Amino acid sequence: MIQVENLTKYYGDYPAITDVSFHVDRGEIMGFLGPNGAGKTTTMRILTGYMPPTSGRATVAGLDVFTQSLEMRRHIGYLPETVPLYTDMSVRSYLHFMARLRGMAKPKSRVEETMELVNVANEADTLIGHLSKGYRQRVGLAQALVHDPQVLILDEPTIGLDPRQIREVRDLIKGLAGERTIILSTHILPEASQVCNRIVIINDGGIVAEDTPERLTERLAGAERILIRVQTPDNDLVAALSDIQGVQDVEAGEDGAYELYCATGTDCRAEIASTVVLQGNGLLEMRPLTMGLEDIFLQLTQTDLQAAAEEREEVIAHA
Repeated sequence: MIQVENLTKYYGDYPAITDVSFHVDRGEIMGFLGPNGAGKTTTMRILTGYMPPTSGRATVAGLDVFTQSLEMRRHIGYLPETVPLYTDMSVRSYLHFMARLRGMAKPKSRVEETMELVNVANEADTLIGHLSKGYRQRVGLAQALVHDPQVLILDEPTIGLDPRQIREVRDLIKGLAGERTIILSTHILPEASQVCNRIVIINDGGIVAEDTPERLTERLAGAERILIRVQTPDNDLVAALSDIQGVQDVEAGEDGAYELYCATGTDCRAEIASTVVLQGNGLLEMRPLTMGLEDIFLQLTQTDLQAAAEEREEVIAHA
């Protein structure tokens, strides 16, 4: 449904993105993650036809985003981070206006259907300026959906919402999957793991990872981690635990806690428990530790900022 091939965009001599490539399958929700300045917004602006790339190619529903921009945009619903709302219009009149802008001759039934879909029908005649932040975000999502697009591009759709509103918007987005292809840009890492089928992480203008949240965890963890807590902290216990076959490293923490790194695919739990007891200690707790999406994000995007700045200056100097 969406195919991105070697997209590069320069702002003057500055390379915002370089050789960005990824794809999004029909009916998939793809999370697009990256720190500020990584190139997310530039990529999304190219995909929505807002601006052309310097080089490379992108297609949406088989249509080129540059050479077939107008036709391509008919297939896209876009929710920018700052929603373009007219606060002196009612919800219904605003959605009618947006539908007519998109060339819909008789939008009445579709507007009513869309308001029901995003749960704003009870505020249809309310001025947008009188709505809460959560309802305004819903209206923004409604304007992206009113022309029934195949593709949704959502930029930080839950930013500024309270926990209840965030949950409602997440559920709404998940309910749209299957019928529509969705790119979700977010800084809220748990949101990506809960909502998205696949994650693309961009850093310093290039893609650094692309996979499901589960597979990213497996690939980057490198070892299975186990946390144990014993009754009496003991310096000799580290050495004893390190001698267990399959244990790669042992780190002592506070309050009798020890973190063990075991080779992937090995189950060391029985020997760990046995070793603790043979050392004359009491085992109070044992549980696996998993690498979360936040750990993955930090591991992939953690760079020496000075080195990155020097590299950029060198690229610009030789451009």
